[in-house]
Amino acid sequence: MSEPIRTIATAQSPDLRRLALLATGSTGADIERLVRDVRRKTRRQQRSLTWGDLEHALLAGQVKLSDDVRWRTAIHEAGHAIAFCNTEIAEVVTASIGIGGMGRVVSRQNNQSQQTQDWLMRTIACMLAGRTAELLIFGEAVAGAGGYDDSDLAKATAHAVAAETRLGFSDHQPLLYRSVAGSINELSLDRQLADRVNSRLMEAEAMARNLLENRRDALIAIATRLKDVGVMTGEEITRLLKASSGPPT
Repeated sequence: MSEPIRTIATAQSPDLRRLALLATGSTGADIERLVRDVRRKTRRQQRSLTWGDLEHALLAGQVKLSDDVRWRTAIHEAGHAIAFCNTEIAEVVTASIGIGGMGRVVSRQNNQSQQTQDWLMRTIACMLAGRTAELLIFGEAVAGAGGYDDSDLAKATAHAVAAETRLGFSDHQPLLYRSVAGSINELSLDRQLADRVNSRLMEAEAMARNLLENRRDALIAIATRLKDVGVMTGEEITRLLKASSGPPT
C-alpha cells in the first residue's frame, strides 16, 4: 500500500476510510491523477468536488463481475484471509474483489515468525487456501488459482521446490543446494523430485482444508460480507472470524 493511501486509511472519517479501501493497491500518482480528472469534470459542471465523485471514479475502475463469479471470488479470497489469520503467517490488511482484477488479499508478513519447515508448510497452505475454499464450498475449483507464473499454484509450487532443493528441508540429500534458475525446470526431468514436491503440496492443501472446515461458518460470513461491500479491512475480517462459531485450529 502506498504511503498516501496508508495515511488516508488512518483517518477517522468514514468517507475517507471508504475511499482509502477502494484505492487499495493504487499508488500516490494514481490517486493524484484520478483527483485531477475528477476536479476537471466538476469544474466543467460548475460545482464543488464531493466524496461521492471520488468514490464513483474509483468504482468506475473496478472489474464488473457477475453475481456467481463475485460469490466464488469472495469465497476464494475469504479462504486466503482466514488462513493468514489462523496460521499467523501474515496480518491481513485488506481483502477485495473486483478491484484491479478478480480478487486480492493484501497482507503484511509476520516478521517475528521463525522460518522453519513448519512455517514454510503453513505459508504454502495459505497460498492454497483460496482454491481449497472453492473446493470446500462448490466441490470444484476454477482455473484462476493457476495459469501464470505469479499465480497461487505457481507460488506454492515454487515454495515446495525450494524446500526440497535449497532450504535444507528435504529428507533426500538435504545438504545439496540447487540454484533457483534450474530447480523449477527439474520437475519435468526428475520424477522423484516432482513426487516429493507434490507430496508437500498435498500435505499443505490438507492443512488448509482442515483449517477451513473448522472455520466454515466464518468462511461463509466473511465471503458474504465481502461480496456485498467489495472491500474489507483486516480488522473487519478478524471481528467476523472471532464472532463466528468454531474453534481455530
